[in-house]
Amino acid sequence: MNKERSRERYVGLFLICLMLILLSIAGCGRDTQHEVIDFSDTVQVARPDTSSQEGESLKVAVSAMVSPKASFSYYRELLDYLGRKLDTRVELIQRKTYGEVNELLGKGRIDIAFICSGPYAAAKEKYGFKLLVAPEIHGSHFYQSYLIVNKSSPYRNLEDLRGKTFAFTDPDSNTGRLVPVYWLSLSGEHPEDFFGNTVFTYSHDNSIMAVSRGLVDGAAVDGLIWEYVSRTDPELTASTRVIKRSKRYGIPPVVVSPSLSRETGERIRDVFVTAHEDSVGRRILDGLKIDRFIVPRDEWYDPVREMLTHVRSQSGRLDERAEPQG
Repeated sequence: MNKERSRERYVGLFLICLMLILLSIAGCGRDTQHEVIDFSDTVQVARPDTSSQEGESLKVAVSAMVSPKASFSYYRELLDYLGRKLDTRVELIQRKTYGEVNELLGKGRIDIAFICSGPYAAAKEKYGFKLLVAPEIHGSHFYQSYLIVNKSSPYRNLEDLRGKTFAFTDPDSNTGRLVPVYWLSLSGEHPEDFFGNTVFTYSHDNSIMAVSRGLVDGAAVDGLIWEYVSRTDPELTASTRVIKRSKRYGIPPVVVSPSLSRETGERIRDVFVTAHEDSVGRRILDGLKIDRFIVPRDEWYDPVREMLTHVRSQSGRLDERAEPQG
């Protein structure tokens, strides 16, 4: 029976992954709002002025966004804006997972990164990166995880998803994985046993689309992104329903590598926190639905650390039994 169940699980996962691949392809043909991005490239964002020293560059990774990938062009503009203000060439370093970005930060191969709250809380000490700034959205520097299902489904709570197909985003995501794993751990449950199948989409956008189109039964997503999509592409979220919201957590921050000098970090911070004060910066931030950037405090992320501690005390390391499967 165990072999049969295992075989059924792998067949189910294969079909889900295939559907998600097709979903991404279909998303490209549907419109330009759901852009498929190659996360293996290094892209020069801003060219230096003649006054810039040859060979100098600032390497920036955008591994977590508080708005959908459809807004990625605004992140490019933001980095271009940063390069002009600093009179420095900026390179965009793209990687698929949060873990890859963490490693590059720790090794000093990335100077700045937009990361998730989960990786910051879990890996700050290991990799030594430091808080730089954090976005403020609708006057708040907190965000939530939303548990979503298809609007036409009968599911009303997390328990209703027992034995169903569930989508996580990234293995290290706070709202896209840690929060639902924490909810389950409060009842002594583990996702591998609770759900029939699980899959990693590596994007909150993809998770929303997967639920909307009935490819998975439920997903946990960044509430800020769900709200953004509900305003900019209401047809997509209209097919989903939020059945649970988490408590509030410190919003995904921007961090700097421990190898970056303090002086350079302060100059970069100054550009971010004043961007809303000029017309170009204001336009870019409006595109991202960000009010402004502010200086964050480490204690905002204590609730995330508390969840990590609880989950690990219940079942060991968070990723011990659930490796990326799609």
